[in-house]
Amino acid sequence: MPNTYYVNTAIDYTNAPPHLGHAYEKIAADAIARYHRLRGDQVFFLTGVDEHGVKIEKVAAAEGITPQEFVARISPQFISTWEKLGISYDRFIRTTDADHEAAVAKAFAQLVDAGHIHKATYDGLYCEGCEEFKNERDLVNGKCPQHDTPPKPFKEENYVFKISTFKERIRQHIEANPDFIQPETRRNEILNLMETFPDVSVSRQKVKWGIPVPGDEGQVIYVWIDALLNYLTGIGWGSDDALFQRFWPANLQLVGKDITKFHCIIWPAILLGLGVELPKQVYGHGWVNIGDQKMSKSLGNSVEPNELADTYGADALRYYLLREITFGKDGSYTFDAFKLRVNADLANNLGNALNRTLGILEKNFEGAVPADLPELTVELARKVATTTTAVEGHMARLELQEALEVTWSLIDAVNKYIDSQAPWALAKAGDMEKLGGVLYGVLETLRCATILVSPFIPTLAGKLWEQIGVPKALADQRWSDLTWGGLATGTVTKKLGPVYPRIEDELAAGKKK
Repeated sequence: MPNTYYVNTAIDYTNAPPHLGHAYEKIAADAIARYHRLRGDQVFFLTGVDEHGVKIEKVAAAEGITPQEFVARISPQFISTWEKLGISYDRFIRTTDADHEAAVAKAFAQLVDAGHIHKATYDGLYCEGCEEFKNERDLVNGKCPQHDTPPKPFKEENYVFKISTFKERIRQHIEANPDFIQPETRRNEILNLMETFPDVSVSRQKVKWGIPVPGDEGQVIYVWIDALLNYLTGIGWGSDDALFQRFWPANLQLVGKDITKFHCIIWPAILLGLGVELPKQVYGHGWVNIGDQKMSKSLGNSVEPNELADTYGADALRYYLLREITFGKDGSYTFDAFKLRVNADLANNLGNALNRTLGILEKNFEGAVPADLPELTVELARKVATTTTAVEGHMARLELQEALEVTWSLIDAVNKYIDSQAPWALAKAGDMEKLGGVLYGVLETLRCATILVSPFIPTLAGKLWEQIGVPKALADQRWSDLTWGGLATGTVTKKLGPVYPRIEDELAAGKKK
């Protein structure tokens, strides 16, 4: 039986269309999911949208439409954007899905019956942007640091979840399982928060757009309880026990660093209250800034992933974000850096290595792959093996940038090999045997490199694969195919031109200094 691998992302709030930060998280999760499929694992990749809550209720009212009409317009924009970016999810969940709503009501009732949720008067400061209560120590000059607005006084009778019941068990779990919260900076932040983290109000009286509290329909379930439970309901908790048993616990829950406290304190408490095993890892990634500024629509510096994908291709954006940003830390986007990275790595290093090799092959061997000469290719074979091992280690540690970096060192080695062996000179001298061995070494290395890069840039990898001419579909490749000699002599290649054109424009769509 293959190993299972369950990865999910945070579900995005549907008060506005997707932006570059949303795209970064989904692209990273997609690369990880594709890597595990390549390894032969049975993967379930869940993403989706959060469609409930006061923010959606208010923005819909401002437009004079119902919340249902509003999310019906916005949610498809997330679906179409992820399709454009090649996000290979297994389910796109919406919190208005019938199976999700039913399972959330079931979970809430179960927590009430177990005595973990009780009715009480809750009094505090509430930030509508975060949809959470704030302590005075959380504020900066009396304002929420995320939204730069003062939270509003809030007092009403609703339902309270006794986080205090589970805090010690959660702390023990974090301390006993160092990989549970990563990167380590997030782990330390959560441990510091644990001492003073309060019990949580988990229903609202004045909000109407949400899942009704079972037996008390004058209140709706707090959006963060609703949203967190999607990680269970999306794989069948409450509706498909076989699916749930196959994939839970989640191997990786990938979320933004600003919401790790929900996922590392409230979420474990919910699971403990339900008697469900905790996920294996919660990873809080950093933000994508625009230059040195935090991305914000109010600042007018938001970058639309659709625009970049339409203009330059999805894989250019995928590659830039995963190669340029150290996973787990904040990173930045500028058009100039995007152009430089894409031209250097995709158009030049990768594209030229294939294009000039196929040109010489076509002229001298009618496009058919010659025989290997191991005495000429032994160093390339060794480089493929060491690169494969290095990528395995980096991906096991979710070092996506480093995995791409070491893979590009293999591509650099191919280009240096071409320069040192000078196949054009061998062709001119008529040394066909040596020329054939050199060309085999280049093409076989590129075959393996194509497999290695396929989780990150699947469309461009497919174009490389088509030109190399291997009959077996790239989607059918497995990690075991990364063995030297897999390119059969006589394979007919197809010279179709550059796999990625250089970006030349200076005033391009999507340019943000």
